[in-house]
Amino acid sequence: MRIISLVLLFSLFSCSSSFLKYDKEDKFFKNEEFEREVKIQEEAVKEEPAKVEAAKTEAEEKTSAVSATTAVKEIKKTAVKKEEPKAKPKKADAKTAAKSTKRQPEIEDNDGFEGASRRPLKDPFKVGEKVVHEVSYFSAQAGTLTMQVKPFAQVNNRKSYNFFVGLESSRIFSSFYSVDDTVNTFLDYESLVPHVLKINIKETGKLKQAQSYFNNDTLTANYWEKQYTEKSGEEEKKYTWDILPFSQNAFSGIFYMRVFNWKEGKQISFRVAEDKKNIVFTGTFVGKEKLSTEAGEFNAVKIKASIVSRGALSQTGDIFIWLSDDDRKYILRIEAKIKIGTLVSEVIEIEPGS
Repeated sequence: MRIISLVLLFSLFSCSSSFLKYDKEDKFFKNEEFEREVKIQEEAVKEEPAKVEAAKTEAEEKTSAVSATTAVKEIKKTAVKKEEPKAKPKKADAKTAAKSTKRQPEIEDNDGFEGASRRPLKDPFKVGEKVVHEVSYFSAQAGTLTMQVKPFAQVNNRKSYNFFVGLESSRIFSSFYSVDDTVNTFLDYESLVPHVLKINIKETGKLKQAQSYFNNDTLTANYWEKQYTEKSGEEEKKYTWDILPFSQNAFSGIFYMRVFNWKEGKQISFRVAEDKKNIVFTGTFVGKEKLSTEAGEFNAVKIKASIVSRGALSQTGDIFIWLSDDDRKYILRIEAKIKIGTLVSEVIEIEPGS
């Protein structure tokens, strides 16, 4: 998956460590066509609970006298009123009650879901969640990988999860190749399918912006990309392709795998639409392990990830993912075997959110 591809960028070396300077950078990261088609309204970050509680207490103190007087009057009025009869609940529609449909698509596992609902019985995502990994290559610290659940957003008036991924090279590794990449993907709250993917790449010798919009009504994906290098200048491309129902994008998939119950004997699959292709992600339960990390000790589930395209495995090496063995299913560790060595990304910090 592309999140692994981002990590693999650390294996590329360059003779320059500084980011590319471009005097039109502000305009470069704007896409008017995308903005006309997609309206995103992100919620403001909520105040810290302590500040909210302090403000609430202050307001209560100011109105306590008035509230007390009003309350006494209301109690007296209520005492002389006769209790109104409660409305009888309506009988359930027999046809609706008898109707039973399976959760779609059938390629996905239904354990942990009820009926046809796409939402899991236990939501693993909490706003404010932040999981930070240290990425290493040949046992050297290459950088940090950050995964966050940001406040909900409205995407074309649909409530959506706001997932963030950031990749930043370490000071030492930046002497060879500098990386400061960010990704936002928005997943529909009810159907758990993605609307939007936004990628901003800022690296040694390269600026790149990519945006995609999945129209799940017409089952089409629109993709826009702009890239700038000193050698080639600005380059743009746009394309559209047909997607299958309930497809994830390459980054929403790394969060979406957390909605499933990973148990012994399980092999879980879901669709992914990426780069004009419709592929299948399959994760196979390997076993349970006790994982000792800088963030603490965790009971973990180890999964082997495979990407299947047109019936053939498309990945070049084994990819293993460790999830916390609890309701939150935090991504604790990623191992990707490449031609030279192994890239490892392991958790160093967790903020659970609320």
